[in-house]
Amino acid sequence: MPAELVARVESLLAEHPSLRGQPATDAEIEAAQQTLGIVFAPQYVAFIKHFGGSFGGVDIHAFANGSLIGRCTVTELTLRFRERYGDDVSDHLRTALAISDDGAGNPVLISTEGEIMLYLHDENEVEVLFPSLYDMMDAWVP
Repeated sequence: MPAELVARVESLLAEHPSLRGQPATDAEIEAAQQTLGIVFAPQYVAFIKHFGGSFGGVDIHAFANGSLIGRCTVTELTLRFRERYGDDVSDHLRTALAISDDGAGNPVLISTEGEIMLYLHDENEVEVLFPSLYDMMDAWVP
């Protein structure tokens, strides 16, 4: 993860510690990947191994999230996304990881290639927000 982004997130989380989770372990990541049948994007893995479920421009769920992020794990969010929308979405979205939502019920997803997408559930459309997690963080982390 770029040092400048780490410093910005660290500064934000120092001011708002309830947005910081516990770093994810290799065992947690491996178990979730097996449960979901996917390999997590490398930038997502780097983020959650450093910050856990924390704020990185949006709430980014992992396994042990900051108290203001919520208790729902990334595994639970992804399984819920698949149960609700699995028949209506492309294979590309079925293999994505649900890391957050936009507050209006639209899941924020990260593809296995690392793209950040918003699934507009009412329209059954997807909007690519950023080419990578780091691009999103660079744009949205103060």
